[in-house]
Amino acid sequence: MVLQTSSDPRAWSAATVDEPATWYFPLPPSLLTELRGVVNAAPDDLPITELRLAESQRLAWREAVAGPLRDLEEGRGFVILDGLPMRELSEREAVGIYWLVGQLLGEPFAQNVQGTLLYDVRDTGQDLASGARFSVTSYESSFHTDNSFGDSILDYVGLLCLKSAKSGGISQNVSGHAVLDVLRREHPEVLEALQAPLHVDRRGGFREGESPTVLRPVMDWDGPELILRYLRYWIEAGHEKVQQPLTEGQRHALDVLDATLARPDLRVEFSLEPGQMYFINNRWILHNRTAFVDHPELARRRHLVRLWLTKG
Repeated sequence: MVLQTSSDPRAWSAATVDEPATWYFPLPPSLLTELRGVVNAAPDDLPITELRLAESQRLAWREAVAGPLRDLEEGRGFVILDGLPMRELSEREAVGIYWLVGQLLGEPFAQNVQGTLLYDVRDTGQDLASGARFSVTSYESSFHTDNSFGDSILDYVGLLCLKSAKSGGISQNVSGHAVLDVLRREHPEVLEALQAPLHVDRRGGFREGESPTVLRPVMDWDGPELILRYLRYWIEAGHEKVQQPLTEGQRHALDVLDATLARPDLRVEFSLEPGQMYFINNRWILHNRTAFVDHPELARRRHLVRLWLTKG
């Protein structure tokens, strides 16, 4: 049976989402050439995050990213920009081009209190129980949105794949609009709890004198627009830190949400290949990365670079 969702194209399921071939956008060779030129014209010791596109370049290439932006906002909510010739590029060139492409889609956004703008996603051997984020482990991340504990709404998450894992590390997406449809139809009793504030652990992302947790609802609205901010582990850790155990109703709501997110008929999945740039609408797409097994050689191990963006 095909899952019935609303007529909103953003409320897709595995059966109704558009064909996978349409998720991919090859970058125009002329754009790659120009962006590579910008990177190579900069001194080698200049941090990549100091590179900025001129307004004339943004205007000139606006049409090249119009389709991806439209799909991020009005369509499926995720896109894969393809075509970085990794065999021809140094790592600095690849990351630099990715950084500049991000500026065509939005404005870079700091990912921690240290102000990091480009964040390496790879297994460092750290442990979640010691306060590490999922992004530096090989664990499955569970379905979530990034920056669920942040003060500002994060619009887009970008991931550049430099190296893929030996096995696993599959990317999975679920539409929050489709999830909301299911909950309204099958579990309306959990909606009130999901719209009430919960303690979210800030995972060290706070300054001296600030609380280590923040109160956030899982489900909220910005006017008519749905906003989801969720990572179950951070919520459980947050309530443990403030010594306020989740109530039976809160736990039930999160269990129902997780069970809905785990439904195969709601999700799509794919593997990222080196040279692909993957962007997600972080307001209503929940994403997961399955656990992975890495290569034994350090030089071959899985390495992605994360970029956070707000809408320009």
